Amino acid sequence: QVQLVESGGGSVQAGDSLRLSCAASGGSISTYIMGWFRQAPGKEREFTAAITRTTFNTLYADSVKGQFTVTRDNAKNTVYLQMNSLKPEDTGVYYCAAQFGNIWGKSYAYDVWGRGTQVTVSS
Repeated sequence: QVQLVESGGGSVQAGDSLRLSCAASGGSISTYIMGWFRQAPGKEREFTAAITRTTFNTLYADSVKGQFTVTRDNAKNTVYLQMNSLKPEDTGVYYCAAQFGNIWGKSYAYDVWGRGTQVTVSS
């Protein structure tokens, strides 16, 4: 199965933008639904966004609709999360995940996880 490595996190000011990347190796992501999750300090990991294999349909958590955009480039074996107008409440560790199934928004459905990248947004 694939291995996933996230990058692009950092410390930014409220209102700034970041683009996270998730690079896969050891296989093609075209067979997986790809998702992004985040975990804020002291909170459980929560679904953020997901994108289907080849039709590129997307699903977002209500908290990030209109603010975040998930895309994928199967040729580059990479998934992206564009985050705009960042707020302090967007702070957390962001994880990339892949699943063979079709349950987009549930962490238990994902088969492979990256180690995460830290995003810190200060006011």
